[in-house]
Parts: sequence; structure tokens; C-alpha cells
Amino acid sequence: MKNIVAFLLAGGMGSRLNVLAWMRAKPAVPFGGIYRIIDFTLSNVMHSAISHVGILTQYRPHSLMSHIVSGEAWDFIGRSRGAKVLPPSTGINDSDWYLGTADAVAQNLDYPRQCGAEQVLVLSGDHIYHMDYQPMLAFHRERDADITIAMMHVPWSETRHFGVAKTDADGRIVLWQEKPEKAESNLASMGVYIFETSYLEKVLGQRDKHDFGHDVVPHACESGRVYAYPFDGYWADVGTLRAFWQSNMDILKSDSGLELARWCVRTNVEEAGLIGDRPPAFFSGSAAVSNSLISYGCRIEGSVVNSVLSPGVRVERGASVRDSVIMHDVRIERDANLFEVIADKRSRFGTGSIIGSGECGAANIRYPDHVSTGLTVVGKGALVPPGITLQRNTIIEPWVNEESYRDFAPQAGGYLARA
Repeated sequence: MKNIVAFLLAGGMGSRLNVLAWMRAKPAVPFGGIYRIIDFTLSNVMHSAISHVGILTQYRPHSLMSHIVSGEAWDFIGRSRGAKVLPPSTGINDSDWYLGTADAVAQNLDYPRQCGAEQVLVLSGDHIYHMDYQPMLAFHRERDADITIAMMHVPWSETRHFGVAKTDADGRIVLWQEKPEKAESNLASMGVYIFETSYLEKVLGQRDKHDFGHDVVPHACESGRVYAYPFDGYWADVGTLRAFWQSNMDILKSDSGLELARWCVRTNVEEAGLIGDRPPAFFSGSAAVSNSLISYGCRIEGSVVNSVLSPGVRVERGASVRDSVIMHDVRIERDANLFEVIADKRSRFGTGSIIGSGECGAANIRYPDHVSTGLTVVGKGALVPPGITLQRNTIIEPWVNEESYRDFAPQAGGYLARA
């Protein structure tokens, strides 16, 4: 697609993903077995035949940069194609950290100028969806719009989390509310914007406009031509632990709309799973697996039900995993029992441990807004010793070892820090 450049916002710290995002940017969090969250938006850009994409990074970018490398996995390589990682620019005295979504784009406007882009597509790197941006660009051009925003209807109870809009018969936005307490519409922004480059340069010349939803769009609705582009497919913002878990579970539902095979999502397979060094998945005679996604390199000797397993996971004889998301190289030892667990890479569950026990109970004692619906979250490299029971809504920090459990009293909503 000519005359358009994509900016992919991938710098968020993902605080609501808690321990999953302590060591990596939110878009770099593993998802759906072999993927990372950012793979979905990058694949959309590739399938839409957009030749140039700038990835705006900031918070703990190493894992993300190692995953993207040159962009070759998404065919962003060659004389007329490219994926460029764009960290915050460095001033004379210090770094000018991005102050918001609009400020991040403002600091990198030289990129579309160098590419001769007439339009700029601004995307989020932490959403799960499949979309061809070409029809949206045609819609934008036909209406001679300054800004076009992809939007979809959401439950009224969710409107307070989004920018919402009312439109006229032609789709022009006549009212915008950013995360309202009382919404007048349930037509919500997906965080997908097309801007005229000239208009973007004009509005971002005012450096007090740091955020698109809070600052740029409300002003543009009053003085410019802003349109809503309708979308009715699967879309999920996986910025919370519950949403992240639920979207993984949606992979296993035939009617959810999340169809990995049809979407043709690309990933940096070598980096994501070292596929050349891993054998095919192995299922012993004692294995019992139903409605689950099992990645290569897994060894299953126990029971796996309604779960998503990344490469290299081992489930030993007598162990049970149900309704869980298990990332790379996790080891679940004999007779361990996991229910509604999110386990980050290389964590280990000892023999006979029980994770996700009891009723939903109290919210997490330290992060009640993050974990309150019954999930148990275990950080990267953490150990759960043999025989330990962790009740629901518990969070275990990364790299917790056996020493950390010396004075630990399991309870609903418990929290364990590294000793």
C-alpha cells in the first residue's frame, strides 16, 4: 500500500499485567502458545501490504527488540520495505521520554516525511485482532477525512474504559467522550487511527497535546473532519490479566471469532521458541488431553484440559492442568494440580503442589485491582515447592525460590515476594 506509513505504539509498561510485564514491554508478553502480543498487529500491517512501519518503544524494550530484529519475519525487509524501532529521541541534556501516544508520534514525524507518506496509520501493539487496513484507508480517502478511527460497539458496562463517539448518518463523529463515567454511546475506539500527514503535523506542532484520546481527537472533532470506521470482528485489549487469560481461552472456542489458522499470524519463530532445537510434542500413554493448544517441544504425561501450552512445557505423570495459560519451559511435576493459572516462562511446580485451590475468595492483598476473579499468577522463573497449596487470587513474584516460602501462609489473595 503506497503513500502510507504505520506507527505501532509498543512502549507501554503494562502495569495491569503485573508480574508478566515486570521484565518486558506489554506487547512482548507471550500469547497463544508460540506468539507474542505484538505479532497480531505486525501481521495485520504485513497482510495490508503496508511497506513501512515504525515501532515506538520505551519501557524495557530489549525483549521486544530481540523479537522484531529487522522485521524479516513479517517481510519488512528490502529496498522498498522496512521495520524501524524508534525509541525516544535524545536531547542535548537528557532523553525526552514519550509523554503519551500523541507525543510519541510527534517525536518521530521525520519518519513519514522521509517516506513521503500522505497518510499515517497509528496502531497499538497490545491488541488481539485481525484486520485489513486497506478498506479503512479507502473509507478515509473517500470522505476526505482528517482523521478516521476504527470503532466497534462494546457492552455499555465497558464504555468507561474507552473513547466513545456518536456519529451522523455518514459516519462523521459529532460527539467524543474519553473514558466517560456516563457514556452517551457504546461505539468505542479500537486505538486504530488514520491521519492525514499534513493534519497530524499541524496538530502535533502544539506540544501540549500528549495523548490522542484525551487531547487530539476531542479538538479535531470540533475543528476538523473526523470519521468512525465500523469494525465487527474479534478484538481484545489484553491489558489486564483477566482479559489476557480470557483471550487465550477464546483460542480454544470454535465460536469466539479468534481463529489463529485463518488469520495467518506471523512470528519470529526462531526467537520465540527455538524451533530448530526442539522436538515435536510428545504424548505418553498416560497423557489425557482435551480442547487444548499444545506447542512443539512439550512433553505430556499427565492431564491437560482447556489450556494453552507454549513450547517446552513438561506435564509429568499424575499432574493436571485445567483452564490455564502456561508459557515456555514450565515444569509441572508429578501429581501437581493447576486450575486457572497463568504461569510465566521457566516457572516450576513441585510434586503434589495445588495451585488455584478453593473458592474465588478475597482479591489479591497487594494488587486487588489486578487479580480478583480467581486467577493465580506465577512470575517468570518462580518455584512452587512440593506439597504447597496456593489459593486463588494469589500472585507469586518472578524468581521466587524455596527460601521465600519459609514464613508464607497460603490464603486467598496471597502475595509472595522473592526473599
